[in-house]
Amino acid sequence: MDVLTLSRIQFATNISFHILFPTINIALCWFLVYFRVRHNRAQAAHNTAEASAWEQTYYFWTKVFALSFAMGVVSGVTMSFQFGTNWPGYMERAGNIAGPLLGYEILTAFFLEASFLGIMLFGKGRVSDRVHFAATLLVAGGTTLSAFWILSLNSWMQTPAGYALIDGVFHPTDWLAIIFNPSFPYRLAHMLLASTLTTGFLIAGLSAWQLLRGKATPGTYRALRTAITAVAVAIPLQVFFGDQHGLNTLEHQPAKIAAIEGIWHTEKGAPLTLLGWPNEAEGRTDYALQIPKLASLILAHDMNAELKGLNEFPGAHPPVAPVFWSFRVMVGVGSLMLLVSWFCGWKLWQQRRQKADALQLSRPVLWTLVGMTFSGWVATLAGWFVTEIGRQPYLVYGLLKTSEAVAPHAPVTVALSLTVYLLLYAFLLLSYIAVLAYMAEHSTMPTAAVKPPAPQPI
Repeated sequence: MDVLTLSRIQFATNISFHILFPTINIALCWFLVYFRVRHNRAQAAHNTAEASAWEQTYYFWTKVFALSFAMGVVSGVTMSFQFGTNWPGYMERAGNIAGPLLGYEILTAFFLEASFLGIMLFGKGRVSDRVHFAATLLVAGGTTLSAFWILSLNSWMQTPAGYALIDGVFHPTDWLAIIFNPSFPYRLAHMLLASTLTTGFLIAGLSAWQLLRGKATPGTYRALRTAITAVAVAIPLQVFFGDQHGLNTLEHQPAKIAAIEGIWHTEKGAPLTLLGWPNEAEGRTDYALQIPKLASLILAHDMNAELKGLNEFPGAHPPVAPVFWSFRVMVGVGSLMLLVSWFCGWKLWQQRRQKADALQLSRPVLWTLVGMTFSGWVATLAGWFVTEIGRQPYLVYGLLKTSEAVAPHAPVTVALSLTVYLLLYAFLLLSYIAVLAYMAEHSTMPTAAVKPPAPQPI
């Protein structure tokens, strides 16, 4: 492989590993805020058992947050080095915009998180409940603010605005237009909901694992109920914002939409390709399973709308197969999330109507939730691949090509560092999952755990 391909794979490896942990942390801290609110309310009502259960929930998931936060910080620092080592042309050309946005993220979001994280993790019993709750709330705000700045920069690279291009260098002319560029609101909403789904299934999956292993506490049941409710509400919102995001992408990045749908030639009433095998050499999708006119209906809300094909973008469209398949993986996992969350939500609603004393889910349902523990990661990575590969061959869409920014290293140098990254990240990822399983089975709670009743079939 040439240095461009190797450098792209290396950056993709770094960012794919890094994004796993912010995707958890953004929403997990808001779950922690909710757990703390429920604890404080129960405590104010002098309901000792309820307060203790919510305290156990908060305590356990705070440890998960701390572990994920540490992994995210370390991998984020490594990823930032890539701008200098592998992509100096990017900072030389777009540094006037990328540098300040990354700096705002550090000066506001990261400093906010770092300042109050210690109080959130170690302040219980050392500061008042109000101060402890405020620290949790501020850390949650910091994680969301971090997503705000990072998504603003990434969205600007997709839909650049508010700049002047002078001698090939980007200069900011309108910071509001840069920050709130045309695709930013849709990408931010899509990412926040993706984090909610990722965290919700992580909580549900680990809680189900605790139940199956006989390691559950009263807090486990509350965490599971909360997670299922959250994802059942979030998934239809994600479908709605995904549709809005698609309309925005069609307007600003039609080549990406053509690759997603495998539309090779401009046509009216374009069919929706459910499955098939993109054949880029021949300019067609082999073995295509299609629904007539549905692509035009979904993408333009008009069955007879004209959709641009890849033939309109010779030499300036993304590789079709990875975008085509990544999108279908994302949609497929999202559909499975919808089915599982709504089924479990329906069972919880039935039990609430019957005023059941304990959460009762059958072992097959619990195993399904365990299997879905990291489904959010799969969907997020697939969506991220659609976003980033779909932008190619550009770094800044339509203005700065990826090939113009890569460092002229020897391919063997990049290949060696890539191999080290792959081995290290595989080890860290397996270790992270193993630690989560260990923590779930050996959770140390601030109060004595109560042995729950065995799950009953439904």
